[in-house]
Amino acid sequence: MIDQVLDIAAGVFVVLGAALSLVAGVGVLRFPDALSRLHAGTKPQVLGLICVVVAVALSARSWAALFLLLPVVLFQLLTQPVAAHMIGRAGYRTKNLRTDLLVVDELADDVARASERQERAAGRQSRSSGKRGRASD
Repeated sequence: MIDQVLDIAAGVFVVLGAALSLVAGVGVLRFPDALSRLHAGTKPQVLGLICVVVAVALSARSWAALFLLLPVVLFQLLTQPVAAHMIGRAGYRTKNLRTDLLVVDELADDVARASERQERAAGRQSRSSGKRGRASD
């Protein structure tokens, strides 16, 4: 009896995980800009993976399988937000977003200050290389 309940629960988790992964894929294709696509690609995909891992652990019915699958989930939970954050920042800096969809743009001031610092550093570098070129003539 308990085996049947575990098999049914594993089947439900597999279907739920597959549905969440499908939703993530559809969201990546359908959403209008990079930031929206990142949201669709990370949140349901990680939850779908967790559901599939739970299904595998339920069907294996062993602690060893659970301990082998646990690092997979932990690695996804640790790396997926960081990767999405970095891709989102790159998309923002390359203007691969729709600003009309942003509610609050908290990154605009930071990007403007960083651009100003880069321009000042480039100006100082070009002035110092120009002085060296004239001194050697």
